[in-house]
Amino acid sequence: MLRGLLACTYLACVASSSASSYQDYPPHGSRTVDDVRHRYSPIIVPRLTRLFAQSGVAYPPEKLGLFAIKEDEALELWAKQKGRWSYIKRYPVKKQSGELGPKLREGDKQVPEGIYQVVGLNPNSRFHLSMKLNYPNRFDLQHAQEEKRYKPGSNIFIHGRASSVGCLAMGDVAIEELFIAAEAVGIENIEVVISPTDPRKGPLIAASTYPHWTTNLYRNIEEAAVKFGR
Repeated sequence: MLRGLLACTYLACVASSSASSYQDYPPHGSRTVDDVRHRYSPIIVPRLTRLFAQSGVAYPPEKLGLFAIKEDEALELWAKQKGRWSYIKRYPVKKQSGELGPKLREGDKQVPEGIYQVVGLNPNSRFHLSMKLNYPNRFDLQHAQEEKRYKPGSNIFIHGRASSVGCLAMGDVAIEELFIAAEAVGIENIEVVISPTDPRKGPLIAASTYPHWTTNLYRNIEEAAVKFGR
């Protein structure tokens, strides 16, 4: 009986050690995008393949569209294949800071509004995984310079966990799916549209307290969101 107990204890230790080493290797801070792909793809790619197939789209598609609606605290995943955009999935946003309206300056905790690109994938984010957006883009910089706002802010991400200071926090499961899909498609093939409200339900209205150029911004968002008509 003692020999059996020792054997069970040994096996438990080995299993615990293996699980721990799998969880911690490569250690956080030194992971690469390839490390993340190798670790999560066996679980996530079959799931994404089924999701895309349900919408009649092969995975990976040609392009991805991420359509975030601040009022709804939601982000929709869309895919383009053979010239046609198809709805794939709607994710709840776990946390977003600020209010409706564009981001104007560093520290205002606003989630920006506009049309953006993913410019980087961070496998070592302190929010599990993250995708960096090109905020401030050309439109943001132009109006910041005109208004002498020299620090419009930066480092806006779509990331995991449920904490945000100007970013879209999606939770870990969602960001794993989005990260793996983004890596498969290529970040140059992803468009991100962030809107204050859902333009499919009615025109975007700029509050009187917003900068004068917000009306033009909202027309641009409405045009970009046409392809996401459900």
